[in-house]
Amino acid sequence: MRMLRPEEQIHIIDNEVTVEEIIKDIVRTNVMSDPFYIFDIGDLVNKAIIWQQKLPRVKPFYAVKCNDSSLVLEILSAFGTNFDCASKVEIKKVLDLGVNPSRLIFANPAKMASHIKYAMSKCVDLTTFDNKLELYKIKSLHPSCNLVIRIRCDATEAQCPLGIKYGCDPLTEAPSLMALARDLGLSVVGVSFHVGSGCNEPAAFQRAIAASAGIFQLAQELGFMNMYLLNIGGGFPGNKNTSLDKIANIVNDALDEWFPPNNGVTIIAEPGRYFVASAFTLATKIHSIKKRSNNESHIMYFINDGVYGSFNSILYDHSVIVPKSLYDYSRSRPICESSIWGPTCDGLDKVVDFVNMPLLKMDDWITFENMGAYTIPIACTFNGFPLPKVFAVANQRIWNKLKNVMDISEDIFTTVSIVATIKMIQSESIEDDACDENNFKYTQ
Repeated sequence: MRMLRPEEQIHIIDNEVTVEEIIKDIVRTNVMSDPFYIFDIGDLVNKAIIWQQKLPRVKPFYAVKCNDSSLVLEILSAFGTNFDCASKVEIKKVLDLGVNPSRLIFANPAKMASHIKYAMSKCVDLTTFDNKLELYKIKSLHPSCNLVIRIRCDATEAQCPLGIKYGCDPLTEAPSLMALARDLGLSVVGVSFHVGSGCNEPAAFQRAIAASAGIFQLAQELGFMNMYLLNIGGGFPGNKNTSLDKIANIVNDALDEWFPPNNGVTIIAEPGRYFVASAFTLATKIHSIKKRSNNESHIMYFINDGVYGSFNSILYDHSVIVPKSLYDYSRSRPICESSIWGPTCDGLDKVVDFVNMPLLKMDDWITFENMGAYTIPIACTFNGFPLPKVFAVANQRIWNKLKNVMDISEDIFTTVSIVATIKMIQSESIEDDACDENNFKYTQ
């Protein structure tokens, strides 16, 4: 396993310590002024265990695009999770961790030619398609690849609908695509679908599984005798206080009806937010406050992260952000109409349009839970504002689990406090800045 930088070490905490208490300890010492994440590894591990319990027939292929933290990938790999990759870079990132290419699916129905060539060179030989041109590309560039046809079956309500871009109609388009694949001598081995990220209509899975069974029948009629894979995609909830139960019950019943056990079909899925959403909590600091010009009772809080950073999820993932004051001011301060704004000069950089909050002051901290999905990989440093650092924590029970399943050296774990780690990082940064100044000092 690779060696981690100091900020990537896993900090061991007592079993009963909460993420909120960790954030309060950091803030109390005034060692941190930039935004930062606490990554609760126990939350991620528990999600992996729950998946195995609730969906025992379904092998998860984690959607790397959701959160491509190397530590996330390593932990999921150790617990038997496979990976859904959408590009050359994602494939490389997973393979560089020592993951066998047989544990990857190149699940992008519209791939660049160079990425197809790369996948072939790395023995990644399972991919999706939903159009004729993709079949011709694969025939030319990776003809031995095993193919999975992606059909469209949208949920009536989803956080991020995907059918408008990907998936062929199972009745009007799939038959001609399957016939073309046969005529080209390509190997179609399965069917996939994605009802939509953040699915709010569990019954959509039943419709999609039934439609997939129809494609399996069609494949048999066309002479495809090696159909062994059903990919039920993503759409699984991941926020705190959400449950996998409703979707799991519908999926399990539909699989038993259309793809009963021992029929030779492997079932996989592509969960993303399910695994990581609730594992990451973001802490931000108020650096400015003003009253709205047309409403003196409305307070505008400016924090040190925004929609160009972690809160890009508001724009790209349609996420609903819930702020929480780090301090219990509910009894001692009035409740005010408030809005929360990011640090850049763009008027679009608004995190929360309206919320009732206790009156806060400059240098107070606001936290946001459920910030692990579609946040970190998309963030940028527009206007020069830094990206939040991530500090990983695991309690003693989780530490013992990790040591048993991961090829990991003891020095990856540390009992040093996060505060001490922050001081170490800042000290190294100061030394680096001093070196830079010396390197560029003007001399006559």
